[in-house]
Parts: sequence; structure tokens; C-alpha cells
Amino acid sequence: MNEKKSNIGQQPIRDARTLGIPKMLILGLQHMFAMFGATVLVPILVQSYGLPLSIQTTLFFAGIGTLFFHVCTKMKVPAFLGSSFAFLGGFAAMGAMDQGIYAAMDASEKLQYACGGIVAAGLLYVVLAAIIKAVGVHRVMHYLPPVVTGPIIILIGLNLAPSAVSNASTCWWLALVAMAIIIVANIWGKGMIKIIPILLGVVGSYIVALIAGKVDFSTMEGVAIVGLQPFFTDFGGSIAKFDISAILVMAPIAIASMMEHIGDMSAISATVGENFIEDPGLHRTLIGDGIATSLSALFGGPANTTYGENTGVLVLSKVHDPRVIRLAAVYALVLSFSPWFAAFINSIPAAIIGGVSFILYGMISAIGVRNVVENQVDFTNSRNLIIAAVILVCGLGFTGGLTFQVGGASITLTSLAIAAIAGIILNAILPGNDFHFGKSANSDASANLGQY
Repeated sequence: MNEKKSNIGQQPIRDARTLGIPKMLILGLQHMFAMFGATVLVPILVQSYGLPLSIQTTLFFAGIGTLFFHVCTKMKVPAFLGSSFAFLGGFAAMGAMDQGIYAAMDASEKLQYACGGIVAAGLLYVVLAAIIKAVGVHRVMHYLPPVVTGPIIILIGLNLAPSAVSNASTCWWLALVAMAIIIVANIWGKGMIKIIPILLGVVGSYIVALIAGKVDFSTMEGVAIVGLQPFFTDFGGSIAKFDISAILVMAPIAIASMMEHIGDMSAISATVGENFIEDPGLHRTLIGDGIATSLSALFGGPANTTYGENTGVLVLSKVHDPRVIRLAAVYALVLSFSPWFAAFINSIPAAIIGGVSFILYGMISAIGVRNVVENQVDFTNSRNLIIAAVILVCGLGFTGGLTFQVGGASITLTSLAIAAIAGIILNAILPGNDFHFGKSANSDASANLGQY
């Protein structure tokens, strides 16, 4: 029995039911805490642009979207769909629009048009999924070898790093407490302690913050414990509206989010040791993510995206059972009916979020490095070196993205979208692309991701 306990957390656990129902519930709670901060931050930031995006609606469709994604992917992929940061630039542009029909338009109606653009963006996922289904994932992935996806995965973590530092800098000692608890629990912990380091880091440092008087409860005053989402109480005022200008602002951002999706699928596959790009298939994951995004936006919510934070939890906990992610989705769904709980979570000091993010975001980049190493990408080859170099510089250099005008509307591509596009184009045009998904003998056969 002692030997069995000592192995918990050492070997990946693919069926969390072996741990017992109470532990499964706790593991789901850990994933919920991991996604919560970033998921609710999106509507908070959008509100700062003058658009009244609801936290409750965001949580509701994060839960619904995740469950729908799991159905689309045959219940195989341990991914959580939270609100996407990629569309923040689009929301900011919509908030500032004051020409044509948008002149003197009410902020809530502007949000409806912005959401209409996101509905169109989500449908572009379905178009790409159809192309993959028609020509085959092997042909599509020929243009997305590890020399492209690896650096993109690295950038996903690095682009999030400033957010971790910014949050942690609000109180460095409290951030260090959160980090210390996570590290100690994950490295020296035994049994269940070893597989819930993130949850312990949040709870432990929150208790320390309470003792030190660092928690502000003012946002919870007068907040109702139970409440319906806006689309229930004001259905007509939440349904998306469509206009070509809004679509031209929001829809092109799907280029970035689709590339992030492919990178995230590669990261999750590398983490779990399963080739989800081939089974259940990239077309299924894209459909799940895209329709979840369109459904959320149709009722006044933000775009969804697979969450790197939860991939980081998979790395640390080594519990790879998708059932645990679905528990987190159910928690988000239930808690979306509680404005009080949303306010309570927002009482967690930013420094704690920063300390936790230090670990999680770094883990994402480390997975990208592992993806490159395990697939034996040859960086003595100038072609590979140039592709990786351009991807990294674009991803880190275009901090404000790239903005251009289309039909009188301002469109912004994020740095990650620019990096992905540059990498894909270079990989396609530079001679020497001998990568064949599922056929190359140069890959690490032990890595189920990319038997390239």
C-alpha cells in the first residue's frame, strides 16, 4: 500500500477514478482555480474599454464550451476552454469606434456587434476543420512541423510571462509564498499533496494574505449569492448583432487564435503523451473550439480558447484524465450563477495569481522546448535555425501587435499570430522541408505526439 501511494504523481494517472471520488472533486477544483483568474480577467479588461462584458456570462460559456469541446473530441482531450485574450485588441477597437452606425452608439449595443464579429471568427475554425477533413491532417501538418509548433508553444508561455511578473510585483513576498508552496508540494509532497500543488499554493498563500491583512473584501459587499446571467434576464440585449465593419475587426483575429489552438493541442499532446492531432483529430478539436466560441459570442460572451494554465496543471499533477477537466467545467457552470463567488475569487490578491502564474506559464514554454528536443529538430541546419529565429523575434518583438486598415476598419494581429504566419510561410517556401507527419523516422518514437 505504501509503495502504491509513493507512486502517485510519479507515473501519469489516466483514470482519476482510481484515486476515489473525493480526490477527483479536489483535482477538478484545482483546474477551476487555475483557469479562473485569467478567465474573469478578460471581461474585467473589456469593461475597461467601455464594453459591459459580463463575468457571469463568461464563466457560463467557459463551462458550456468546455463540455461541448469534450463531446466533439470523443471525451479524449484534457483541455479547458476559457476566455481568449487574443480578441482584446478587437474589443478595444470596437470600444473606440465612433464612425458610421457606431457614432453615439450605446456601449451595450457595441458589445453586441463585437460579439457578432466573434461569431464569424468562430465559424472560420469550422472552415479550417473542413479543409483538414478534406485533405487530411497529414497534409496540413506538413506545414506545421516541430520547428514551427515548438517555438510557438514556447512563445505562448513567454507572452504570458509579463502578466505573471506584473501581478507578482504587487507584493513579491506573497508571490514567493505561493511559489514556495507549489514547489515544496510538487517536489517533496507525498500522495495527494503531490498532485494538487496549484490548489495548495492558492489556498495556502490566501490564508497567509488573510493573516497579513492583504485581502480586500470590499468588492463583495452587497453582492447577491445567486443571480442569473444577463442573457437570461435581458435576452434581446445580449444576442449578437452583425455588421461588416465589426466582422472585419474581429474575424481576422481567428488567424491568431487558430494558431494558438494548434500550438495548445501540440502542447497538450506532448504533455499527456497522446497524439490528439491525429486522434480524435485536429478537425474535431477545431470544431469544438470554434463552435464553442461562436455559441458564447452569440449570447454576449467572449471567444473561448484552450487554456495553457490548465496544461501547466497537467504537467505538475500528472493526472491526465479528461474527467477532471469536465468537473472544472461543471464547477464553472454552477458558479456562474453566483455573483458573490465571482467577487470572492476576485478578492484573491494579484500577487498570488502572479506567483502561481510564474510556475504555470514557465511550464508551457518548457513543454515547447521538450517538443523540439523530443522530435530531434536539427538546429545545425540553417533552415531550421532561421525559421525558429524569425518566429521567436516576431513573437517577442511585436509587443503591440501589427495594426493595418481594411475597408476603413483597423485590424490588429497579435504578436503570436505574426510569429505563426511568419513561421508557416518560411517553412513552406524555404527549400529542404522533408517533414512528413506520421512518417519521419527522425522523431522520438517514445513521444506519441508527432510520430513525425
